[in-house]
Amino acid sequence: MTETRFATTPPTKLGRTGPSRPKLRIPAPTLPVALSGAVVFLLCVRVVFAGVAGDLSFDGTVTVLVFLVAVWMWIFAPVDDTYVALGAALTLVLTGPVDAETFTGTLGDTVIWLLVGSFVIAAAVTASGLASWVAARVLSAAHTPRQLVHLVTIVLLVTTYAIPATSGRAALALPVFLALAAVLRHRPKLVLALAVVFPSVILFSAVGSLLGAGAHLITSEILRTATGSGIGFLQWILLGLPLAIVWSHIAAEIALSLFTDRSERAQPITLSKNAFGVSSAAPLTRPQRRLVALLGAVIVLWSSEPLHGIDPAIVAMIGALLAAAPRLGATTLPAALKTIPWSLLLFMAATLCLGVALTTSGAAQWFADLAFGPVRGMGDSAATSFVVVVVLVSLVSHLVIQSRSARSAVLVPIVIATAPAFGIDPAAAAFASTAAAGFCLTLTSSAKPVAMFAASDTVPGYSGSHLLRMSAALAPVSVALILACSLWVWPVLGLSLHS
Repeated sequence: MTETRFATTPPTKLGRTGPSRPKLRIPAPTLPVALSGAVVFLLCVRVVFAGVAGDLSFDGTVTVLVFLVAVWMWIFAPVDDTYVALGAALTLVLTGPVDAETFTGTLGDTVIWLLVGSFVIAAAVTASGLASWVAARVLSAAHTPRQLVHLVTIVLLVTTYAIPATSGRAALALPVFLALAAVLRHRPKLVLALAVVFPSVILFSAVGSLLGAGAHLITSEILRTATGSGIGFLQWILLGLPLAIVWSHIAAEIALSLFTDRSERAQPITLSKNAFGVSSAAPLTRPQRRLVALLGAVIVLWSSEPLHGIDPAIVAMIGALLAAAPRLGATTLPAALKTIPWSLLLFMAATLCLGVALTTSGAAQWFADLAFGPVRGMGDSAATSFVVVVVLVSLVSHLVIQSRSARSAVLVPIVIATAPAFGIDPAAAAFASTAAAGFCLTLTSSAKPVAMFAASDTVPGYSGSHLLRMSAALAPVSVALILACSLWVWPVLGLSLHS
């Protein structure tokens, strides 16, 4: 059987988190493109008039114009997302809303170094075969389809804290799915359910960690710029992990129910550890044991930052050096650096720059006044309606803006600017928006993990109709779950909805 160790399929081979690969698009019809272009042009005219009338500063006017053009290009233009983001950021520098120091400073932001260190540690995990060892030990314990999908869910939840970004985790998990598909090839319904479970859980479990998606880091940094306080690693775990656990297991159960029948679910299964390329009696190797200890130490240090005061980025870089240390680590630094999606880091830096400009120039506040001004001052009902609208808009935004980071860069500044007028804590509104934006399962082009597990010549996955069925069943549940967390769960955990 084909070797299925993770080390043979590093994240850079199968897909990157950043937008460096060609966009996975459904070709846009000419008429919607023309209509959207006309709408954007009219909005730009409206913005220019607002600037001339003094309702919007010069910097705010320029920022809104650049913002509108960038969003339209992210949706419709056949141009790389990173190229668009960098072009927008440089335009802001040349026209004045952002100075050169701010632009270059975003690339040196602590969140960028945090990701660099995390990706090096992830490369060591991949090279050591630790992930395949864990998968073999855990998944071979399954005796029924239901046990299997929920054990898969648990394993993928754990990887949220070892592998940054969803595409990296999808690349790590794809060989495990292919091994399962080969063993269960005589049970195509179960293979289909697993094909949907893997990307679904990868996407929904990401909310459990600050490093789960680049959008989380962007949200935290925009919050820090706007309010002086972001959301730290430990606070994100406390808020996001309960949602990640429930959301992921519900998604796994829905996929199992949709794509298998009762007789399929009742039929037992037997999986050998050898199916995953791991000897049935193989213990952890010495490098793997060292990596387990290193991961545990890094996560503990990230979570206990208030006690020791060491920045998470410094912790990540120390962990990276140890993971790649000669005779101690499981990889080399040059090899690990090749796996880092540098395009993602450039994209994040550019979108951070755009988010800062929206916040500091008054552009986000102008958008907020335009969109929500008529319903302000309507009391508690308006506040609740605002939260519902934020969750709904954030959840469906993946249909027009494919990049999760771009969605946060677009939505979060406006949400933060609007929330205080409704008596809503900006951090609570931003967190709810970012969580809802993690729902990107409707089309194969909605997210790279979804595309990676779709049916192809090499992957026995799903078709577009399967995704539509899954999305239709899960979207209402997701909205209800996020609203329930916003209203009742997160306030108990320290993030009150009302300021």
